[in-house]
Amino acid sequence: MEIEKSIIATKQAFEKSFSSGDFYNKQTQDKQHLKAILDFLPIKSGMKILDLGTGSGYLSFPIAENFSDIFITGLDIVDKTLEANRMKAEKEGIRNIEFTAYDGVSFPFEDNEFDMVISRYALHHFPAIQKSISEVSRVLKSGGFLFISDPAPNADDASRFVDEYMQLKKDGHIKFYTKDEWKQICTEAGLKFVKSFDSSIRFPKKKDSAYRFDELLKKHDKNIIESYKLEILGNEIYITEQVNNVLFCKQ
Repeated sequence: MEIEKSIIATKQAFEKSFSSGDFYNKQTQDKQHLKAILDFLPIKSGMKILDLGTGSGYLSFPIAENFSDIFITGLDIVDKTLEANRMKAEKEGIRNIEFTAYDGVSFPFEDNEFDMVISRYALHHFPAIQKSISEVSRVLKSGGFLFISDPAPNADDASRFVDEYMQLKKDGHIKFYTKDEWKQICTEAGLKFVKSFDSSIRFPKKKDSAYRFDELLKKHDKNIIESYKLEILGNEIYITEQVNNVLFCKQ
């Protein structure tokens, strides 16, 4: 029941976020990071790729446009955004892409269906992360790849300030994982670490949606807060988060 409630909260929050357009894009888009991901991914001709937590198709569309001989499926829980993505694909004549809705837990695909699963800035919202990664492993072919790009807590953030900060906005944030935590989760699902690179994101949040922000600042060590380079500019709060970009392979 708690998992279902979390998924509903995430879905409702992202319906609102995606409809806000420019501010959501300001939070998540980064052309340099996108290029780094596209250069990093081991995409080959004929691949079938699943974009897990696709959102507005930030990874799906450029991959489909740059690799016309692959087929990519964007999977998400936010129906309105998926429909907007379908309309965009139709308008732009992109034929090697589709968008599918699901319940947030079980993937609506057969075993061994995909050559690669990718996910950017989504998995920290997943309430049953081990189940989701097991589903990734199930739908991957032997030798297939999983690519995860997701923020991480700073090394000295033992009190997990960053998770409490992200949870100030009620959008279903669960947890940022360290690289070692990802390795453990993925190993249990039969996925082997291949390689990684690090990046960062300067993340803005509307102060009027950050409930109990002042209380949070008093609760955590000043040095931990300063490690995220927290800055308030008008009605926006900025922190800098480290990002894990990790590639795994199904054994």
